[in-house]
Amino acid sequence: MSAANSAHSVVVPSLSSKRIAGTIVVLYALITLIPLVWIFLTSIKSPPDSISYPPKIVFTPSLEGYCNLFTTRTRQTPDYIASLPAPVGACDEVTRKRNMVIAGPSNFLPRFVNSLVIAFGSTFLAVFLGTLAAYGFSRFKIPLADDLLFFILSTRMMPPIAVAIPIYLMYRELGLSDTALGMILLYTAVNVSLAVWLLKGFIDEIPREYEEAAMIDGYTRLQAFRKVVLPQATTGIAATAIFCLIFAWNEYAFAALLTSGEAQTAPPFIPTIIGEGGQDWPAVAAGTTIFLIPILVFTILLRRQLLRGITFGAVRK
Repeated sequence: MSAANSAHSVVVPSLSSKRIAGTIVVLYALITLIPLVWIFLTSIKSPPDSISYPPKIVFTPSLEGYCNLFTTRTRQTPDYIASLPAPVGACDEVTRKRNMVIAGPSNFLPRFVNSLVIAFGSTFLAVFLGTLAAYGFSRFKIPLADDLLFFILSTRMMPPIAVAIPIYLMYRELGLSDTALGMILLYTAVNVSLAVWLLKGFIDEIPREYEEAAMIDGYTRLQAFRKVVLPQATTGIAATAIFCLIFAWNEYAFAALLTSGEAQTAPPFIPTIIGEGGQDWPAVAAGTTIFLIPILVFTILLRRQLLRGITFGAVRK
């Protein structure tokens, strides 16, 4: 009895070990947040403050970076600016202090919308196709299944630069260069391998008996998949969607090579923001800060599903 009890005993962490672990986690979180906080602080600095040395911690906040991000400006003479009516809005006032006037909107907003369409569109397709493929590998006997799964995974190992030129030539012939459809298809193809491997592990953990019981009750295979498997795989689908979205949202190499105008996304556009005298660092930091928001919101909305999805199957009875 003593051996059996010791075999089933559970080691409970002490209070001190919990505090140490909690402190380490908090310190790690604070360290990882430092670059993000610095980017945000740079976005509300003036151009001179953003390049000052030593770096300024205490400074007067300015919206000039955000104004420069969303507008294009032209330099004018002080006499011309004095002849204009009173400034309309904070951006107009900040711009005139630099002896410039707003000439029109910048290209950041269209590029940001392109990122939303391409990233979320490719994520939806990758998760949809990955779920179907993972279900097939999990539930049916497929010839050479292990070889096929390894081949699917191997496409993820290949560096983008190795296939960039062939894809560019192929897209040019097909008329898919600088199109949102072309980027969605490309990102979907890259993300499907990740989706298949992640989702197969989640679906393997769902007992087959649930589907068999549903089909005995008169459900078809498709109905059992839709009404039995999918609800239980929701956490895995959410976790997979987050990982696929992060890749598509941050991807730079293909976007820089295959897009230049109509379908250009934010990652290759933000580094090209130039101000007078060089790089407009407050505008770059402002664009980066805004660029982080959709991923942050999406992850927060699915945080519970993400946590369950990561730990799914970790503890088995």
